[in-house]
Amino acid sequence: MKNFYSPANVITIAGGVLSIVGMTAYFTDSVNLSVPTFFYGVPILLIGLALKTSEVPPVSLIEDKVFKVNKFNRPIEITNLVKDVTKFRYGIQGHLESSLEVLKLWDEGNPPRLTEIEEITKNEKNGLRMHFETNAIPIENWIKKKDRINRFFAKGLESEFIIDDNKKEFDLILFY
Repeated sequence: MKNFYSPANVITIAGGVLSIVGMTAYFTDSVNLSVPTFFYGVPILLIGLALKTSEVPPVSLIEDKVFKVNKFNRPIEITNLVKDVTKFRYGIQGHLESSLEVLKLWDEGNPPRLTEIEEITKNEKNGLRMHFETNAIPIENWIKKKDRINRFFAKGLESEFIIDDNKKEFDLILFY
């Protein structure tokens, strides 16, 4: 239900309603109402549709209540990363696009896809688990960049990979 209330959907629905009201008013000879609603409604509808074509939905945050409670136990960069990927984004192909491009873990045709994140505790360490679908970037490339990933998102991170058997999905855990 949360995905229905994206900004693109709200703008599209508002533009559609204004356009329909304007057309209805035009055909019922209510010229004073038809001109502003139709001439504002159509551009608003087109803007909403354009946003909808470039929309990237938020990544699911597992147990977001736990994340809100533990906000003082993690680096601010990790908090900002989670806030960034758990909201609607526009004009990009996927979450963390610019970061993965810098790390050379991005493919324009078939980029890796972040599907979910979760704050976890493992071996007395707190961490952020990010679940990725590899798509065109092999897992070996990710493992080669492990040292760079440790420094990239925040200082002093330790990373761990949990690889799925089919090698199409994996978990990247950033311990802080």
